[in-house]
Amino acid sequence: MHLNINAILERIREIQKEKGRCIVSVDGRCASGKSTLGKELQRETGGELIHMDDFYLRPEQRTKERYETPGENVDHERFLEEVLIPLYETGECAYRKFDPSVMALKEDITYVKRNDVYIIEGSYSQREDLSPYYDLKIFMTIDPETQIRRIEKRNPDKVQMFREKWIPLEELYFRNVPVQQRADMVIFNDFENCTQNRQ
Repeated sequence: MHLNINAILERIREIQKEKGRCIVSVDGRCASGKSTLGKELQRETGGELIHMDDFYLRPEQRTKERYETPGENVDHERFLEEVLIPLYETGECAYRKFDPSVMALKEDITYVKRNDVYIIEGSYSQREDLSPYYDLKIFMTIDPETQIRRIEKRNPDKVQMFREKWIPLEELYFRNVPVQQRADMVIFNDFENCTQNRQ
């Protein structure tokens, strides 16, 4: 990832100079390095990092109809209302994280204070309703074989779930929403040969 970080940081600085702040989104395939890049950007910029994983669907939202709709495998309604619109308008927000251990929202509230850089990391972060709020959109991709190898290494007990559910839902989203085509930067990340292109 360090092969790409300087170019991304340079672009963030350009946007900061122009707008006074930069809202970055890192979307892409699972196991492509989104979380790693998000953490690197946070460390290098001192920005605020927000994870789409904190907006998993609540049990009552997990309907057959919703799963069949591209890009609906995330609580984008709550993310837009609690995070993205407030950040865009005021530079601050407050939200409750989803806790998968109890399948409900945590009681404590996470506060995001005013900053120059905000990094939104995770799949579905560049849905049609969310995309207009970002100043820099990054898409991360990976070949299927490397993707499965990484999942086997980090989540060996969940490989089947990824194969049968999460990856197909992501691919449904990517086939129907032009995330990669609209991205400002596309990163193919296979660890050994990480390359970057500006669209």
